[in-house]
Amino acid sequence: MDTSKKTSTYKELNESLKSIRHYFIYAGLFSAAVNILMLTPIIYMLQVYDRVISSGSVSTLTMLTLLMVGLMLAMGGFEWVRSMILIAASNRIEQQLRRRVFNASFTHALLSGSGASGGQPLNDLSSLRQFLTGNGLFAFFDAPWFPIYVALMFVFHPLFGVVAILAGIVMVLLAWINEAVTTRKLKDANTKANRVNNQVNGSLRNAEVIAAMGMTDDIRRQQEKQSNEVLVLQTDASRSAGALTSISKSFRLIVQSLILGLGAWLALRQEISPGMMIAGSLLLGRALAPIDMLVSTWKGFSVARAQYERLGQLLERIPPEAEHMPLPPPQGDLSLEQVTVAPPGTRVPVVRGVTLQLAAGEALGIVGPSASGKSTLARAVLGIWPVMAGKVRLDGADIAGWDRGLLGPHIGYLPQDIELFDGSISDNICRFGEADAERIVEAARLAGVHELILRLPDGYDTVIGGSSGGLSGGQRQRIGLARAVYGNPRLLVLDEPNSNLDDQGEKELVSAIQRIKAGGCTIIVISHRTMVLHSMDKLLVMKEGAALSFGPKDEVLASLMGQSEQRRAGNA
Repeated sequence: MDTSKKTSTYKELNESLKSIRHYFIYAGLFSAAVNILMLTPIIYMLQVYDRVISSGSVSTLTMLTLLMVGLMLAMGGFEWVRSMILIAASNRIEQQLRRRVFNASFTHALLSGSGASGGQPLNDLSSLRQFLTGNGLFAFFDAPWFPIYVALMFVFHPLFGVVAILAGIVMVLLAWINEAVTTRKLKDANTKANRVNNQVNGSLRNAEVIAAMGMTDDIRRQQEKQSNEVLVLQTDASRSAGALTSISKSFRLIVQSLILGLGAWLALRQEISPGMMIAGSLLLGRALAPIDMLVSTWKGFSVARAQYERLGQLLERIPPEAEHMPLPPPQGDLSLEQVTVAPPGTRVPVVRGVTLQLAAGEALGIVGPSASGKSTLARAVLGIWPVMAGKVRLDGADIAGWDRGLLGPHIGYLPQDIELFDGSISDNICRFGEADAERIVEAARLAGVHELILRLPDGYDTVIGGSSGGLSGGQRQRIGLARAVYGNPRLLVLDEPNSNLDDQGEKELVSAIQRIKAGGCTIIVISHRTMVLHSMDKLLVMKEGAALSFGPKDEVLASLMGQSEQRRAGNA
């Protein structure tokens, strides 16, 4: 990836990091204090060996000990403050990005036609926050002090400094090898693991189908095969990282022991004091510790970098929504102008050149064979899917130009697949906004589900799960309708609202539609069944993505009957 592309990709993340850079500056200052105070045990040991033992002064030993304890307590306090600073920085960056990442994840799921990425972006953001407070980041703050420790070793003796430089070079090479060996494998493993998790979630959502048709073993074998591939990649990367970590740690301990031997040889030659012999070994260990930490935590760095890249790519693909000037609440006048729509991710139109107009309070029925583009047209009308060509206008304004947060309360939508959410029935009906008991009951009455809810164990406070266990398909559909009509929306789109209803339920649905229509709501109903279509004002007949016929209900029905009779006569 070239530099310009990378800069563009991570622009938002870079700006967020820049906004907390003062936290890192303060953390760096406290790291400097910590690293300076890390020299305290070494200096204390030098003074004890070279001054106290030779002089036999207990008072000197007492004062040095008290000073050492005070400085070490101060170092512990500085380390605690540094940790608190990084925790505050990580919390702030998550708070800055959480809403943006959630919105981008939601929009991506909407445009991709599925929840393929699931909660991965939010998990990535949370993991990055945790990384910012981990030991690996402390190693980055401590590693720049390596040259200073090496300089002190040169003060002790030039050979000490040379050994420290050579040891540092070897440790950096081990870190680079760790990066080269593990990063690609971990990235591939994480990609495959996300794919497997998505498949598992999909299987759980369709558990009834899988169990009914005896697909459990086949599904499990398929997922086990992919899980084994992930396991192989992760195991291979972990083995490599583990081996390099062990080599790095063993090398550091060996070099520390060797420099102790070197110090003993130099002390025998009267070139350094016995205290410097011990201090050189301790100083080398302190100098190499951050590099050793970098090697041992490199897997965390690789994972964090992959998470950073995924977040950056998501935020680039889904830019922030432009702010729109608030428009007056819609009345419900709807027009489509040569609308052409393709499902997100494809360039093949499913709806082509549809034009129609509905006045506020009119009801439109959309009919046609399967795969004729009815549901796709409904998504375009709602502004869920963008149009390839043409315009969808609500009260004369392009539906894409409305602020979704302001428009949403004036829209009602009942999709084919009813999804209710974890919470009470009242929460679901009021769309998890501020509960207004009067409006909730009004919506339930409009949908003809009030009496049904009252018969449930806790009435409107009955808690249901996302899968709506304990509720039948018809009950879910009726509660979904109550949610759709909550707040008296000005535009209501119902996609196969009678698919789970019996004859009595369909009659109640027709009555509900008539009550809603009487309130001036513009209604679009997609259905294959004729009973609900009798309450419509206009009909749109679709075939292969195009409008075959559109107009007043009676005219369209008469035209269809005439065409049917002509075909029968031709066949005869």
